[in-house]
Amino acid sequence: MINILVDKIRKTNAPIVVGLDPMLDYIPGYLLDSVFDALGETPEGAAEAIWQYNKGIIDAVYDLIPAVKPQIAMYEQFGIAGMRAFQKTVEYCRKKGLVVIGDIKRGDIGSTSAAYATGHLGKVKIGKKEYYGFHEDFATVNPYLGSDGVRPFMDVCKEEKTGLFILVKTSNPSSGEFQDRMVDGRPLYELVGEKVAEWGSELMGDEYSYIGAVVGATYPEMGKTLRKIMPKTFILVPGYGAQGGKGADLVHFFNQDGLGAIVNSSRGIIAAYQSKEYASFGEYNYADASRKAVEDMIADISQALQNR
Repeated sequence: MINILVDKIRKTNAPIVVGLDPMLDYIPGYLLDSVFDALGETPEGAAEAIWQYNKGIIDAVYDLIPAVKPQIAMYEQFGIAGMRAFQKTVEYCRKKGLVVIGDIKRGDIGSTSAAYATGHLGKVKIGKKEYYGFHEDFATVNPYLGSDGVRPFMDVCKEEKTGLFILVKTSNPSSGEFQDRMVDGRPLYELVGEKVAEWGSELMGDEYSYIGAVVGATYPEMGKTLRKIMPKTFILVPGYGAQGGKGADLVHFFNQDGLGAIVNSSRGIIAAYQSKEYASFGEYNYADASRKAVEDMIADISQALQNR
């Protein structure tokens, strides 16, 4: 799958991923009112509104981008109805030819880790038949439990040619409470990065590994160090836009070939119509505002890479 992702990035010239992390207060009032009139202010109504909102954005941007990243928690909060909306979103994105990065941040061991991997990246066997669960192309994984938590995912990735993005240095302000701790004279995130590169060497694609890393845009100097530690690792970079990251901050995440990183923006794209910059679109044209935000993000990153 990493080969497909790289190919799509080259074809679109857009090393970006749209985070489909919907919240009810992002959804235009007219859309919410319409759905709630039909289904009530219920989990089912909320899930249907999220699905319709997602579909509008996907239809508006799918030709510009290589990938999307739905964050499962935003769907789980609505229970079974929300999980159905998550699955419908994943299926629709795949039909549109998009690579789907399931932002699930799982981290467990043994059979539990294997079950997570099977449900999101592989097939479950029932009797004589096998079935896909959510069928994402990549999943995010927390490595805190060590190899016992990661290798079951790697086993499924090897069989299915799917991939992982493993948390190394996250974009949140308190990430340093653990990730920056010094271990044998080095910050912990560097040691995790080395381990990710080691795991990745076992599952190589044509140019990059199937095992990627998550490194926040809000820590560009750390990204520069980790890029050297993980030269064959694709880096998923959250924190662009709403969290403060800009194209000029991101150049060190990329290799000289212009590849090696894919930058995520969630709220800055899917709720673009609520920002001052794109307010002129209005809520009825929320999807058009999202498309313009994608175009602007592509231009920002492209210019930064050209000027480095």
